[in-house]
Amino acid sequence: MAEVVLFHHLHGLTPGVRDFAATLEKSGHTVHTPDLYEGHVFETFDEGLAYAQETGFGTVRERGKQAVSPLPGELVYAGFSLGAMPAQELAQTRPGAAGALLFHACVPVEEFGGPWPSGVPVQVHGMDADELFVDGGDLEAARALRAEVADAELFLYPGDRHLFADRSLPDYDGAAAALLTERALAFLERVRGA
Repeated sequence: MAEVVLFHHLHGLTPGVRDFAATLEKSGHTVHTPDLYEGHVFETFDEGLAYAQETGFGTVRERGKQAVSPLPGELVYAGFSLGAMPAQELAQTRPGAAGALLFHACVPVEEFGGPWPSGVPVQVHGMDADELFVDGGDLEAARALRAEVADAELFLYPGDRHLFADRSLPDYDGAAAALLTERALAFLERVRGA
């Protein structure tokens, strides 16, 4: 069993994020879902973005760090879009990370002091025509990570949706989400077996 911390996206801790966590739990993993928005959930991307900007992205990331402080070090850090930021930061900076699952986002490893820690596997998932992922520099950062880290995987899915793995949002793509879930579960099995 892997122990996972799953950080939500700009909409907040939606039913879709909770469903994804439940799917991982059904496979025998322990999943923590910190609420970085303190109970706020937003219907639109723009409303969630406005809340994150008003709160401050640094504050949101700090809430992520505080959420894991009582947990053991050997965690898999996972995050959807906005949540990939604290997931990536913790995977890079908190001792003992078991792995990272970055959904819909990736930032250059230099953002958190770089380089990527030795022995920490990582997967990045995004759609090949998602403007936020492609034009925002996330794809470029993910490709650089894959080129530099032996145990880094990048999975691109056909389409232009951003939060395609959250079944409670309009961007949901069932086929792509199922494949993402299958790959994430295989990753967790490898981490558990290591």
